[in-house]
Amino acid sequence: MSELYASAPIAIRGDLAAAHTRAWERLGRPGTWWDGGQRAAIAAETRHAPSCALCRRRQEALSPAAIEGKHDSLGVLPEIVVEVVHRVRTDPARLSEGWFRRVITAGLTEEQYVETVSVVAHVVAIDTMTRGLGFDLLLLPQPEQGSPSRYRPAGAKPGGAWVPWLEPGDLTEQEAGIYPAGRSAANIMKAMSLVPDEVKSFFDIVSHQYQGPLEMRDFSREYRAIGHAQIELLAARVSVLNQCLY
Repeated sequence: MSELYASAPIAIRGDLAAAHTRAWERLGRPGTWWDGGQRAAIAAETRHAPSCALCRRRQEALSPAAIEGKHDSLGVLPEIVVEVVHRVRTDPARLSEGWFRRVITAGLTEEQYVETVSVVAHVVAIDTMTRGLGFDLLLLPQPEQGSPSRYRPAGAKPGGAWVPWLEPGDLTEQEAGIYPAGRSAANIMKAMSLVPDEVKSFFDIVSHQYQGPLEMRDFSREYRAIGHAQIELLAARVSVLNQCLY
């Protein structure tokens, strides 16, 4: 088992522990548009967001746009990044394209937006599992030195998301493998494809916490301790509680 859960009171599958280790260590490394310190700061702000008074007031309001104010933040990130982290973490069901356009107008690039959302999603996915099992939250990784790659796929173009994305036919060798072979690319994958490394990393977690893209449609056998129908029942219930419209 990975050392990440070596002292956990409940045994964690080796493949899942390894996937979490890969994702967690990567949080502190230079990414595509944020360096290691910025990525670690986004992860820390993700954990801090639920304690923000402004976010709580917005959650209680009929519309979050009706409540103005300043976020209670850790004071490390620019305010526009804090806005994205807090809204994605605390009130994702009410995000709108208008809000997104205002974020971009305020100075965040589309690529930075995608990577920010991905870091938040990584932290929430792993923290939710550890909380649910009664574990202590993992210590955030120490940032590593280095510069972001700033790689933008040449084939990215407007599609069905707020940001440009990659269709399977537009992939180059540098993006090879971000979509599963043998089935169509889901929109939820394509929506992150402006930053290909984030697709690879996040869906590595998905494949081990949930099921891989091919396994989830293979009804001839079961790959987990519970069956397909039980997994989907739990997924549907969680989606309803989180107001997930996908």
